[in-house]
Amino acid sequence: MAKKTTKRMPKRREEYTYHGHNLASLQAMSMEELLPIMPSGVRRKVLRGFTRGEEDVRAKIAAGDGVRTHLRSMIVLPEMVGKKVAIYSGKEFVEVEIPVEGVFHYFGEFALTRKRVTHGSAGVGATRSSKYVPLK
Repeated sequence: MAKKTTKRMPKRREEYTYHGHNLASLQAMSMEELLPIMPSGVRRKVLRGFTRGEEDVRAKIAAGDGVRTHLRSMIVLPEMVGKKVAIYSGKEFVEVEIPVEGVFHYFGEFALTRKRVTHGSAGVGATRSSKYVPLK
């Protein structure tokens, strides 16, 4: 299987904060302390509880790097920042290093399922002006 790696983000000049909390304080917080600062969709998913597969992925990420997963709906928690995860894009596994800006985003946002469209030039007969262009 082919592995794709994403481009690295440029180094930040100042420390990243999320709602006034830096990464170290976010990682030190318990899940109950994180709930008030989470976005509402993420908060709802956490309150409903993680599935068994999501709990397994959390445990594997906490144990070490090199996790491969199909769970695109998994939420990036502060303890996952800096870890490498291979996320399935529907065709292949895209290896991603979770950035600090990705806290409370979904895994699927890091492994795109569609390629970027690059349009070519119009062919012969595609426009009115090219109708009378000789082929030879």
